[in-house]
Amino acid sequence: MDAFFASVEQRDSPDLRGRPVAVGGARERGVVAAASYEARRFGVRSAMPSVAAQRKCPDLIFAKPRFDVYKAVSGQIRAIFAHYTPLIEPLSLDVAYLDVTENLKGIASATQVAQEIRARIQAETGLTASAGVSYNKLLAKLASDQNKPDGLFVITPGQGPAFVETLPVGRFHGVGPATEARMHRLGIRTGADLKAQPLPFLEQHFGKAGSYFHAIARGIDHRPVRPDRILGLVREDRRSWPHRDAKSHKYADFRQITRSRSLPHDIQSRALLERISFDLLSPLTPTEHGVRLLGVTLSALTADEADRRRSSPLAFKAS
Repeated sequence: MDAFFASVEQRDSPDLRGRPVAVGGARERGVVAAASYEARRFGVRSAMPSVAAQRKCPDLIFAKPRFDVYKAVSGQIRAIFAHYTPLIEPLSLDVAYLDVTENLKGIASATQVAQEIRARIQAETGLTASAGVSYNKLLAKLASDQNKPDGLFVITPGQGPAFVETLPVGRFHGVGPATEARMHRLGIRTGADLKAQPLPFLEQHFGKAGSYFHAIARGIDHRPVRPDRILGLVREDRRSWPHRDAKSHKYADFRQITRSRSLPHDIQSRALLERISFDLLSPLTPTEHGVRLLGVTLSALTADEADRRRSSPLAFKAS
C-alpha cells in the first residue's frame, strides 16, 4: 500500500487531501509512524522524531493513529487477495507476498493479476497500491518500491541479476542503516560491489547473514511464500514506549541469537516497533532449523516509565 496509514487518514478526512500529513504524536517526544507523499517531499519519514518532522515541514498536520481502522482496511485488502490465491504471506498491515503461479482464476500472466488486484483495491477501499512482479520474493519486493506511488513494475528472469547490481545496498531487504554503514566502510555501495565480494569475506564481516547477502547480490532468493507463517503482533500495553533500544530474540534448537538496534527517540506506535523488529529478523531468515520462540525486549526505558511498566512486557507470540 502507498503511505498506508496516512492515505487512510486522507481518505477519511477530505480536508487532509493534498496536504502534508504525518500519523503520530505531535508532542515533543512523539514519533512519525507514517507520512503522506506530500510530507515526504519535505524529507519527513517514518520513525522520525515529530519535532524534527515539524522543522522540515512547518505546515505538517499530525493525525492521531487509528490502528483499528488500519487493521479493518487491511482485512478488506486481504480478502481481495484471497480471490486470486490462498498463498498469501503478510509482512505487516500494508505489505504482503502473493504466489500467483497457479492462481484461482487461471490467469496466465502475473502482471495481469497484479493489475486486477490494484484496480479492485482502489475500487473497494479508495486507496492506491503499488505492485512488484518477479520470479522471487527479493525481486518482487524491490519491484514494488520502484514505481511508487500507484505503480506497477515487472522484473523478468533475464533482467533480475543486472537490476540488482545497479541498486544501492540500502535498498536490499535486511540491510538497515547500521549494516549499510558497515558495508560502506568496506567499500560496498551497490549490488555490483556486493556481488564482487567472495562468500568467506561476507561471512567474516556479517556472520550468518553473509550467505544471504551473497545470494541477493546475484538476484537469488529461494524463500517460498509462506501462508502458514505465524507471527503475532506485538501487544500494545501502553500508548507510549519511551526507550532507546529494541531487541529481537530468536531461539532455534535451544540456541539463542540476539540482534539489537539503538534509536535516538521514543517509539510510540506498535507499527513502528513491528517494522524495526522485522528489519532485525529479516537477515536471519530463512533458517535451517525450526524456530522455537521469537521475542522483543525493550530496554533503556526512562526511569518513571520503567517503574510503571515492570510487570507489562511486550512480546511476540511463540511459534
